[in-house]
Amino acid sequence: MQMARMGFWSTVFVLALVTTGAGQEEQDSCVSCHLEMGEELAVPVEGMKQDVHAQQGLSCADCHGGDPTAGFDGDPDAAMDPAKGYIGVPSRQDIPKFCARCHSNPDYMRQFNPRVATDQYARYRTSVHGKLLEKGETKVATCVDCHGVHGILPVKDSRSPVYAYNIPSTCGKCHSDASYMSEFGIPTSQVADYKQSVHGLALLKKGDEAAPACNDCHGNHGATPPGAPSVAYVCGQCHLNNSELFLKSPHKDAFAELGLPECETCHGNHKILHPDDELVGVGQRSICVDCHEEGTPGYQTAAAISQQIGTLKREIELADSLVTQAERAGMEISEAIFQLRDARDALIKARTTVHSFSEDRVKEVAGKGLTAAEAAMQQGEAALAELHFRRTGLALSLIFILILAAGLYMKIKEVDKKHPPHELTEIQP
Repeated sequence: MQMARMGFWSTVFVLALVTTGAGQEEQDSCVSCHLEMGEELAVPVEGMKQDVHAQQGLSCADCHGGDPTAGFDGDPDAAMDPAKGYIGVPSRQDIPKFCARCHSNPDYMRQFNPRVATDQYARYRTSVHGKLLEKGETKVATCVDCHGVHGILPVKDSRSPVYAYNIPSTCGKCHSDASYMSEFGIPTSQVADYKQSVHGLALLKKGDEAAPACNDCHGNHGATPPGAPSVAYVCGQCHLNNSELFLKSPHKDAFAELGLPECETCHGNHKILHPDDELVGVGQRSICVDCHEEGTPGYQTAAAISQQIGTLKREIELADSLVTQAERAGMEISEAIFQLRDARDALIKARTTVHSFSEDRVKEVAGKGLTAAEAAMQQGEAALAELHFRRTGLALSLIFILILAAGLYMKIKEVDKKHPPHELTEIQP
């Protein structure tokens, strides 16, 4: 019977208080027994030394119930008495409810962090994970799969599995495992694609924490975000101007009628590459020609928009070349630099305005850029012309000085012939 009890005890993964001495261990039978048994059973105690719960003064019994003051006589049943609220290890299906006992209680959580959200469990139940779990599917993510069990770290701790840089790897534990995901019929290339995307490179390579990870698009506890009819609405949280332009464009209704996703149709989802100007127009890399055939109004609009952006780019490059040349020569061209900056801003806005799919709107924005670029170009040309004038004047001045010097030299030579130097040095009696 005693062996059976110890076998049950060995299956229990309990949260333990951080201990700093034997005195504390004696006050908590969970800690002292687990340390005494060692090996795997001591792992929770070690993990709790940096756990966010232990740092707030919570103990094993706060999560698992029971009586941590009992059991010192070698009888674990005294500590693990259901009559004293002992729960033990929750089943996988019960883990969200287990955590929600505290995390869904605003009054309780306010004692530790008034700003912490308390709707995680409600959101989780709206998610794909939560819905599958309620149907009895236990191979879906629960709280412990993302946050860990013993040794749970704050979200802002760079070692936490839910820290921004670590989220793709955390989600990838399941979503990159082909054998694990096979029964769900879900692709497992998402994380690999994300790492090649403009978002993944910004977050994982450049360290830009503002770049979105999995949770920014799919949600945290409520994956996918509840109430969002399309991922495009999520894209619009960051790409606001693009989203507003698209929603007012003719493509909005056309995409809805054809059942096409909005942003994803042109940009993809996980493997979103850095967009370039060749994606717009009628060239080989254009995505416009995937839908619009030659001779159609859409094809002509795409060609016109591409031409306007291309023209503005060339004008900016030419103006930049002239202004840079003048600046390196030391000419005053501050006004031209400002004009060039305005032209570049207009180019950025024109690229954004592409999402209106309106030739006139793009032309209006690009036109302002062309005006600024032409002004910068004129000032650059004027500065270079002044530089040429100055250099020509300097060259003529140098020639004049050299001629004058040569004349003086010849005059001196002539004087020396008429009056040799020794005659000038003789002393008259």
